[in-house]
Amino acid sequence: MRLVLVGPPGAGKGTQAEFIAAHLSVPKISTGDIFRANVSQGTPLGVEAKRYMDAGKLVPDEVTINMVRDRLAEPDASEGFLLDGFPRTTPQAAALDKLLADLGTALDLVLELVVDDDEVIRRLSGRRTCRGCGKIWHVEFDATTKDGICDRCGAELFQRDDDKPETIAARLREYAEKTAPLVDYYGAQNKLVGIDATGPVEDVTVRAIDALRSYGG
Repeated sequence: MRLVLVGPPGAGKGTQAEFIAAHLSVPKISTGDIFRANVSQGTPLGVEAKRYMDAGKLVPDEVTINMVRDRLAEPDASEGFLLDGFPRTTPQAAALDKLLADLGTALDLVLELVVDDDEVIRRLSGRRTCRGCGKIWHVEFDATTKDGICDRCGAELFQRDDDKPETIAARLREYAEKTAPLVDYYGAQNKLVGIDATGPVEDVTVRAIDALRSYGG
């Protein structure tokens, strides 16, 4: 099965991608993993991407899409894949459609993790990171025994800038502007299915797998 996972920041895409890919026995492919692999291996695309990143600029779509093309052409993706974090915009989605057509295939399904903004802010703003070991805790869902102190190593916990409500709100606005239109794009192709991404991780996974089964996954 060839699948794309979409949803706002904090929807749990990374976690669900691992479970769903394992269920389908396909590779989970994230743009983050692709970028790191190309940069660390010093591929021509990696060198080009690093040049933009070092300059603090966004990597152009053309470079990203070519990296995705190379990854999808690898043997382990021949029978299916799960894309997490790509596409992020409708132009990228159109480029992915063309890329897959060139490879003689197409997407089967786009799974949307549906969660409202208030829940996203609640999830992300409650995260606290340990200054010592780096473990991430949550003031509500995974609290430490002593407030502000890591249970694992005893170091101080802090809130990253990325986890502050005002930063999260800005990320959600960017998602609504750039990525949410993918819902309409794939809905028009009759390839979109949305699931409720609230509640325990295990419950969301069950909903995702049930949705995939109804589509032959």
